[in-house]
Amino acid sequence: MSAPDVFPPAPEVSAAAHISSFEKYQEMYEKSVREPSEFWGEIANEFYWRVPPAQPFLNYNFDVTKGKIFIEWMKGAVTNICYNVLDRNVHEKKLGDKVAFYWEGNEPGDSTSITYAELLKKVCQFANVLRDQGVKKGDRVSIYMPMVIELVVAMLACARIGAIHSIVFAGFSAESLCERILDSHCTLLITADGFFRGDKLINLKLIADEALKKCTEKNYSLKKCIVLKHLARDDAICDGSSKTSPPCKRLCQNVQTTWNPSVDLWWHELVKKASMECEPEWCDAEDELFILYTSGSTGKPKGVVHSVGGYMIFTATTFKYVFDYHQDDVYWCTADIGWITGHSYLTYGPLANGATSVLFEGLPIYPDISRMWQIIDKYNVSKFYTAPTAIRLLMKYGEEPVKRYSRKSLKILGTVGEPINPEAWLWYYNVVGEKRCPIVDTFWQTETGGHVLTPLPGATATKPGSATFPFFGVVPAILNESGEELEGEAEGYLVFKQPWPALMRTVYGNHERFEMTYFKKFPGFYVTGDGCRRDKDGYYWITGRIDDMLNVSGHLLSTAEVESALVEHSSVAEAAAVSHPHPVKGECLYCFVTLRDGHEFTKSLTDQLKKLVREKIGPIATPDYIQNAPGLPKTRSGKIMRRVLRKIAKNDRELGDVSTLADTAVLQQLFENRCQTIQS
Repeated sequence: MSAPDVFPPAPEVSAAAHISSFEKYQEMYEKSVREPSEFWGEIANEFYWRVPPAQPFLNYNFDVTKGKIFIEWMKGAVTNICYNVLDRNVHEKKLGDKVAFYWEGNEPGDSTSITYAELLKKVCQFANVLRDQGVKKGDRVSIYMPMVIELVVAMLACARIGAIHSIVFAGFSAESLCERILDSHCTLLITADGFFRGDKLINLKLIADEALKKCTEKNYSLKKCIVLKHLARDDAICDGSSKTSPPCKRLCQNVQTTWNPSVDLWWHELVKKASMECEPEWCDAEDELFILYTSGSTGKPKGVVHSVGGYMIFTATTFKYVFDYHQDDVYWCTADIGWITGHSYLTYGPLANGATSVLFEGLPIYPDISRMWQIIDKYNVSKFYTAPTAIRLLMKYGEEPVKRYSRKSLKILGTVGEPINPEAWLWYYNVVGEKRCPIVDTFWQTETGGHVLTPLPGATATKPGSATFPFFGVVPAILNESGEELEGEAEGYLVFKQPWPALMRTVYGNHERFEMTYFKKFPGFYVTGDGCRRDKDGYYWITGRIDDMLNVSGHLLSTAEVESALVEHSSVAEAAAVSHPHPVKGECLYCFVTLRDGHEFTKSLTDQLKKLVREKIGPIATPDYIQNAPGLPKTRSGKIMRRVLRKIAKNDRELGDVSTLADTAVLQQLFENRCQTIQS
């Protein structure tokens, strides 16, 4: 698909945009870097503060050689993020009757909507429920739910009373949920009976029960578990508001919900008795807002901590400018709220701007391959934000399923989760957006809280596959292996020189790990763990993970975590997992296993190993390929050479320097045992 290298902003987009030229972007960017306190102080003034921010507005240390790493924005200022995203919109901005979310269920026709006023009442009700259950400011609450409005209600109710929410993606296993509950010492779990993902029933309560059982076995018992009746929603009594529940089209008559009366409580029974008014808990700007776990290179997930004030102003500002949000827009982010994208750009960022969003429970190709485009037309979506994985999946089916629907409401298209390959970018631009919608290809991480490298629709020309330029207040640099900053065209480690308001504050319960992971390698810089190239025009291109991590369908996975699951099998002596290109997922897992003496490598064994990984981590981590490896390539010091394994997985015999390899004889055997891959 041929196309120009650079796509300038369309004049009609620039004319209506908040930032209408590259010169305006440069002017604002330079101020944000030169005078961060003044720049962000003006933005902070747009929010409600019980105690307004004072000086010093920003205080931080990025250099481990000079003492403890810390980041403080507006410390001493007092606010509540729930108040700002709901009460302020209902009472000050008079948006009470505006739709906050259109909820679209797994089945077409299973839908409802909720206004800002209704959402505020439900959040207050559930906040009172949490207080009645003894949850107080600073307590951690684990949330393990499908993509339903009550998930938003639960997280905002936590924020309202100053509790810290820890949301676990509903595709994760009981083991993963247990691990996260234990790490953050959660006092309460909120879950649902179950949900359908496509035509597959997920009995969420059963998985939650298994997780709580595992917690008890590890001497940690949760006192209460609140359960939403989602599958049999029509049977649940209305919660007191005038809105009826969505119709039950979930084919769920035979689902039995396991019940422990001493622990389990029905959501609908609790909210019936709760008041719809709830005074917010006023919090310091630097109080913890939530913990979200992301894979770590050691195998143990890291609890990334974000704080109230800085995260609030940064997600609101990035949402406004990156999506060029206007009050009549309908916005759809397809991400699950269990990931950072769902936190920042489906919940907090859009709500802070008074936006109307689509909240989608289903899958992009269920019940048919036109589902996404049907939803865009149904709700007149104007701003659409999805993952390159979804775009590549839909590309496979060609243009016809897209062109069944008009998509004339679309104005801006976004991508998130991983770098997008130019071919997918061009298909998205030419076919989905009909060459009239700018694409914002956003680079950021769970740790960054919001967009750090991104185009701005009315201001920056785009190059397919490039993350373009830094957002306001973000100062990137590229370093070589020695930590020297490279100027001009360069390729190396992507780092940042100073904090922006939403940068993570710590790893929960382990500040030393925070310092080691992000600041030790290059003192004075925040280290992303990603490689990056800067071209002659100053555009940034993300080249992929430098550490032992991989990006599967936009979700970061740790190779160590997968390896540790594989070696739990009694047949496996050693395992190594590497990334391998995949035409839809971007990357997939290719695993090498060395068996114990006396064990045979069979299809039955590979099926068992895949099942083990699914149970330990979740379906998303299931290896695509598992290869028999009687020996692994190691250095003389015993370190596995994953660089070489990646080459073998791709059948690439240009192995580079293997002079440090202890035994070169293993290489031929590994090539001979290769799995036939899609690229083979």
